[in-house]
Amino acid sequence: MTVAAKEFRYAIELDRTGRVTADGSSPLDLDAAWTPEHLVLAGLVRCTLQSLGYHAAMVEIDFLANASASAMVTRRSEDGRYAFVEIAVELELELEPAPPRETLVALLAKAERDCFVGASLKPSPRYRWSVNGTALEL
Repeated sequence: MTVAAKEFRYAIELDRTGRVTADGSSPLDLDAAWTPEHLVLAGLVRCTLQSLGYHAAMVEIDFLANASASAMVTRRSEDGRYAFVEIAVELELELEPAPPRETLVALLAKAERDCFVGASLKPSPRYRWSVNGTALEL
């Protein structure tokens, strides 16, 4: 017997004035400086932190975070279309309590893996983590 996967559905509306609403509420007035590409990066960072929050709660770890993301768009060599060709995410975390390294590496790997925004992007984002002041390579 096949078990159906959960489905998560999202909707936004953009009106003539540039105001965006999420699922019919929470209006957001975006300045013209916010391009669609910036919004993708903001979604990627928020999704990664939401994924981290879920997995951190499972092992009773609290965290504070600063994050940034950057990307380059240019013509792809394989098809000549303009697209993201590089995506980088940098996250600085303060974890309490600080888990053992093995637990920490597994936690961060799950945060990357379970962010569906990051999993949907090609190329895959390159993540850089700093935890309690120490850079960590996964």
